[in-house]
Amino acid sequence: MDLTTPRKKPRAFHALRHRDYRLLWLGLLISATGTQMQNAAINWHTYEISGSALALGGLGLARLLPIILFSLLGGVVADTRNRRKVMFVTQSVMLSSAFVLGIVTWLGVVNVWWIYALGAVTAAAAAFDLPSRQSLTPNLVPREDLTNAITLSSMVFQIASIVGPGIAGVLIGQFGVGIIYWINGISYIALLAALLGMKTATPPQLNARDANFQTMLDGLRYVFRERMIFSTMLLDFFATFFSGANTLLPIFASDILKVGPQGFGLLVASESLGSVVTGMIVSLWGDIKAKGVVLLVSVGVYGAATIGFGLSSVFWLSVFFLMLVGAGDTVSMILRSTIRQLVTPDHIRGRMTSINMIFFMGGPQLGELEAGIAATLLGAPLSVALGGAATIVLVIATAMRVPALRRYR
Repeated sequence: MDLTTPRKKPRAFHALRHRDYRLLWLGLLISATGTQMQNAAINWHTYEISGSALALGGLGLARLLPIILFSLLGGVVADTRNRRKVMFVTQSVMLSSAFVLGIVTWLGVVNVWWIYALGAVTAAAAAFDLPSRQSLTPNLVPREDLTNAITLSSMVFQIASIVGPGIAGVLIGQFGVGIIYWINGISYIALLAALLGMKTATPPQLNARDANFQTMLDGLRYVFRERMIFSTMLLDFFATFFSGANTLLPIFASDILKVGPQGFGLLVASESLGSVVTGMIVSLWGDIKAKGVVLLVSVGVYGAATIGFGLSSVFWLSVFFLMLVGAGDTVSMILRSTIRQLVTPDHIRGRMTSINMIFFMGGPQLGELEAGIAATLLGAPLSVALGGAATIVLVIATAMRVPALRRYR
């Protein structure tokens, strides 16, 4: 079956010809690398301090609560305020949080509660940052370059997810975990400088007086009314909720595969490597016509690979399965994003993004708590394998109950 349509030869980096988007992209590349270094370090640090799978699960709860509390408001702010100025404030808060974590680690007073609290502060800032950042890109490039810009932005985070954890693993082994927090704090300066250097006007989509509860409800009604959008959000949420292998990677690296911090960094990076390779293939493949079917299959691959990782006791086999996890997740992400971009008008994009944020960040974060509890009761390998099996059941149920998604082209 032909799943592609004829297309022009892709212009891989064409969006970078626009000065302000180029500034944003370079700033994100540096900042995202520091963020991914810290994300890996925080997981390792928490397990190093506590030795508890449940404590790792608590990280998810600490990050989830601010998302639930503030993301809807963040969407309204993105649609009614200058998005570049919003990002400057949120990035400054994240910088401060990283430096504080570095200070308390250096002073030797850090504990899991410090990590939870500062993780919550960063998550609260992200609840305002992400809707503004994703909604800012259309202001920086013309419509014909928007898809390329979105792809390049996605590649930034995939590359950072490979490079960041690998660097973090080496530095933790050589210098300890504290240095990672300082490096992440410094990395935010690149994005702050990029935001200051932009010249493009970024006016709000709505008047500031429209920033009210009714505007927030309008966004919720829109998402719930658009069945295609809502079903993809639900699929994303529950798939990442059940398959919380990433949270337990410190346990696999330390206790099961016995590969130390360097091996831990490779495990974290391997999923992102699968994502980058798959993203490149998809970008050159052409327009996928049977979007609904391919979406469901990709989530099924994600679940099956999670089962394989949970049952593996061989390091390189585990790396392979995590690469498959990344591949399945990337195809799913591309198709979910495509569906949402095709049907969402500009004036409501910030609110749609903020609602989606609850699903795509809430699933993994709540999944961290679920994974920690399940690993405590069942052990890490069995809990991960069962999560992958639950994901496959979810795919089958979604295909049966939402035929419109299955038929979507």
